[in-house]
Order: sequence, then C-alpha cells, then structure tokens
Amino acid sequence: MAACAAALAALAAVPAQAHEPESRGPHWELKDTGAPEARFRGLAAVSRTTAWVAGTGGTVLRTTDGGAAWRDVSPPGAGELQFRDVEAFDARRAVVLAIGEGEASRVYRTDDGGATWTESFRNTDPKAFYDCLTFFDHRHGLAMSDPVDGKFRILSTGDGGRSWTVLPDRGMPAAQEGEAGFAASGQCLVTSGPKDVWLATGGAARARVLHSADRGRTWTATDTPLPAGDPARGVFALAFRDRAHGLAVGGDFRPDQPSPSAAARTSDGGRTWRPAATAPPAYRSTEHAGCCVRWQCGYPFTDRERK
Repeated sequence: MAACAAALAALAAVPAQAHEPESRGPHWELKDTGAPEARFRGLAAVSRTTAWVAGTGGTVLRTTDGGAAWRDVSPPGAGELQFRDVEAFDARRAVVLAIGEGEASRVYRTDDGGATWTESFRNTDPKAFYDCLTFFDHRHGLAMSDPVDGKFRILSTGDGGRSWTVLPDRGMPAAQEGEAGFAASGQCLVTSGPKDVWLATGGAARARVLHSADRGRTWTATDTPLPAGDPARGVFALAFRDRAHGLAVGGDFRPDQPSPSAAARTSDGGRTWRPAATAPPAYRSTEHAGCCVRWQCGYPFTDRERK
C-alpha cells in the first residue's frame, strides 16, 4: 500500500522551479485522521473543501477544510461493519454502504453531516452480498449484489437513498459460474448522465462489464481483455468521463501474482473494450494491481473480503 501511495504521489507532484523556490504545485501531505485502526476504502470528494471517507470498523470521516482536519461522524453501533462505499451530495448529505453476507449488507443515510444516521436498507437474503452503490443524481441511485439465483441483484432508490427496492431481474443476463463484483472501494458500479450505469465483474472465466441505459432495468454484457479465469482476477473498478468514454482497471489482486493487461478503454459506451496502450501509472508495477481509479489504494484481500 505504501508503494502504491508513493506511485500516485509521484504522479501528482510537480517540481518547483529553480528560480521560484517558494512556489509549489500539487502535492500530498500526510494528515492524522484520528482513526489509526481504520482502513479507508470509500472516498467521495464533493468540492475543494468537503470530502467523506468510509472504511473498516464502521468508520465514516468528514472534512470541510480541504483535508486539514477530519471529524469522526461514524453511525452509532456500526463498529462491526465494513463500509466500502460512500456517495456524498454535499457537506451534509451522504449515503454509505456496508458489505457482507446477509444482514451485514446495509445502507445508511445522513442529512446533517453525520450527526445522525438512518439505516435505510438491511439485506435479509442470506444469498445476497452487496458490493457497491452509485447515484445518477441527488435522488436516483442503485446498489448491486453478487449474483442471487444466477443473476446480479440490483437495488434502486428514487428518494436519495431513504428507501430501496429490488429491481426485477428479467433484464439481467445470466451470471457466469463464480462471477461476482469486487467490493474494494465502491467502483464496481458507476454512472454517467441520467440513465447510464456500468457494472464490473470478475472471478469467472471472462472478466466482463455490464451496461444499462435505463437505470438498471435491462443490461447487456461485454467481455474485456483483463485477466480472468480465477477468483482473484477480473475488473476491479470503472470510471467514465461521459457516456461513451471509459476506463476499466483490474488484474489479479494477489500481491505475488503479475497483472499484465490490467487496464482497458472503451469509446463506445462499453460495447467494446481494447487493452490500454499504457497502463495507468499506479498499475505499471504489477504489485500495484489493487489501486483504484479514483486515486485510492487497496491492500491484499482475502477471498471473503474481495467478494
């Protein structure tokens, strides 16, 4: 993880000019969050001053001064939960997802900067395991679970995460044997625009990206050139700059395994994927295959953690 952070820092740093010793470009500063035991996995930056992070031990932190200081705003009684995704709308409103089997998968929402939280969803199906959530706007969003009865399960909200409904699976393609999402940092489900959403998969014979153009009611699946054929391989994360142009990153999350061809690009909304000519900087060393698109770093997963 330290090596990954160093790689990202090197990418971001801009050397000061010799004739301007006081000037300094973008740089990284290590800040004490006050939560030394937490491993942060979810990040939502909503402005230059406000951001939220979420992680292990039911931890949620918020900054309103650009990261100079962080406040613990964790939901009470959530200490046993693993928060892997946080989606924030502003300094007061945010939604977090806890992952895990059965009732460990939950969604919480706050409207007052984390002073109070409401549990808006708790999974009661022992076969479901929720991985990621995403929003199209302040009201409409989705969350996804690993396959239940052979198909990925999709939750939908139309009120900003205050309530959730399981969508019918008639428009969802059948999952491959062993196929699942990677609950790494909330990037296996991403949106662009008012209706388009993409879902990343792994763990099966082919690493795929599923796309929906109607907010999750019907989907098409496309193979990617990323490593596959093992529970540790697949597409870990996605990012789209518009509804046509996107990036998929993945590989093999085991630190002792190489991850060649760990990135792919699309320019047609995910209908086709081609290997990236140059891997993202943090992926150029195969040991960094856990790094994610939004400049986050992972750590080696166990099989249960990645699912």
